[in-house]
Amino acid sequence: MTETPRTPILRGANPTVQLLDGDETVTLASVWRVDESPMGSGTALILWHAGLVRVIGIDPGLTSWLSGRFVRHLPEAAGLDWSQVDVRTDEVAVELSESGLVARAVGIEVRIDDVLGERAVATDELELDGVEHSLALRLLPCRRGSIELDGVALAGEPRVDETAEPPRSTAFLALDGVWSR
Repeated sequence: MTETPRTPILRGANPTVQLLDGDETVTLASVWRVDESPMGSGTALILWHAGLVRVIGIDPGLTSWLSGRFVRHLPEAAGLDWSQVDVRTDEVAVELSESGLVARAVGIEVRIDDVLGERAVATDELELDGVEHSLALRLLPCRRGSIELDGVALAGEPRVDETAEPPRSTAFLALDGVWSR
């Protein structure tokens, strides 16, 4: 029996930083540079902090789709309250390279850098809201990740394991991503 090939639904990059205090997530920032999707293209920043989700980008349709379809169902967001969502139409400036990220939007600054390595990731078994997806990307775990809100550094730090093979971190650059369904 042959499986029906999946159709790409999103191409782009999704750097993410999850700040923890012990085992508890205190802040999660998911930055998106969407090159192609059924909802269009553009940049977005989705920030979960203190029970509030801030969804920011020029196109509220695209940003809400990213937040609701992807980010809230990712493993990093497991257990986070997604009931209070503030969608803002505003510019998200994204400076992204293979060495790091700086993203800025309405009083928020996200930084990820100090790359520990790179590996290709591919799976056909990523379940998002009960629907199986495929994902292929280049993953670059990073030593440092920080989030500022209105000029104040938010508490917590990324969890980094440099001794793992390959190294792991909750601050990472996800590049050349192709999500399929």
